[in-house]
Amino acid sequence: MKFGTKAVHAGVKPDPSTGAIMTPIYQTSTYVQKAPGDHLGYEYARTQNPTRTALEASLAALENAQFGIAFSSGMAAVDAVIKLLNPGDEVIATNDLYGGTYRTFKRIFEKYGLKFHFIDMSNPQNVEQYINENTKLLWIETPTNPMLNVVDIEAVCEVAKAHKVKVCVDNTFATPYLQTPLDLGADFVVHSATKYLGGHSDVVSGAVLCNDEKLAEDLHFIQNGTGAVPGPMDCFLVLRGIKTLHIRMERHCENALLVAKALEEHPLVKTVHFPGLESHAGFDIARRQMRGFGGMLSFSLKNDTIEAATQLMTHTKLFALAESLGGVESLIGHPATMTHASIPAEERIKVGVTDSLIRLSIGIEDANDLIIDLTNAIDEVEYAINPTKERV
Repeated sequence: MKFGTKAVHAGVKPDPSTGAIMTPIYQTSTYVQKAPGDHLGYEYARTQNPTRTALEASLAALENAQFGIAFSSGMAAVDAVIKLLNPGDEVIATNDLYGGTYRTFKRIFEKYGLKFHFIDMSNPQNVEQYINENTKLLWIETPTNPMLNVVDIEAVCEVAKAHKVKVCVDNTFATPYLQTPLDLGADFVVHSATKYLGGHSDVVSGAVLCNDEKLAEDLHFIQNGTGAVPGPMDCFLVLRGIKTLHIRMERHCENALLVAKALEEHPLVKTVHFPGLESHAGFDIARRQMRGFGGMLSFSLKNDTIEAATQLMTHTKLFALAESLGGVESLIGHPATMTHASIPAEERIKVGVTDSLIRLSIGIEDANDLIIDLTNAIDEVEYAINPTKERV
């Protein structure tokens, strides 16, 4: 079955009682039993919910996974995977990753005896140097947030398997439409379904996908035991979003490439980070392991100051200054003070997340309108710096 067909149909069946083509929102906290233990597969809504069951089946199908476990947010999904570990275990993670993940690793889990190493995974051999007898998990983001670095998933997984280490890939930026990490050797895939899977900036949700039955059982136990479950309305909204994922991603990718090329050619732009540009260091890997380059990019101006970045971000008309990404509307953000503010400045700067870096989530609007909006905002920076410059 092709991806577009799976997006519309996988995991979803007409409601048997009414024939409703959309999975109903089962807004209930409990289920009536004929006798103790004699029920229709559902006992209590924290443990199971039919709307959630449909979402988990749909997500698993998209990622070519056997098991899907839905959570109340992407961070709840991250939290669940790390809870599979024990005190004394070590995790090797990409050094350029979402600030919320870094914060959870460092400020929550380190005090329980876990140790985290944040390294450059662009060269798989770097990973091998950090693996020891306590290493239990490799954590990959690719493309990374916000520098859009690309990690060779298959090569890193080969290194991990040689040492019997599990691999988790945060696939939020790429989505299963663009890459399926389980097919490349990963053990887990994590999503913030808030982003492209939901796709409409109206829901917070997350998921973990895997093929190992024991790991799935353990994750379900954590899901139920800690209660970090999505509500039925949230599940319904993500299911609705998934039905157009393939169409939206095509437009996100097309627009992002056009915007990235326009920025790369702009005389006032210093650097553009987008894996679809041939100038990008990870272009060849991205072209090999992805079916498109995604809708995210970041860039900095030649006037490489936070003042210039702020001036630009407050003068866009179509790009909304806001947290998050992956919705149909275009967003602009400042990683250093927004999504990655929890990472110490010295650590951010090491990987290129400077105070002037700007991140874009490219929506599905007309690409030319987006380019004009950014160009006008960049010009406003120039006028602010040179107030005597004649406006065109």
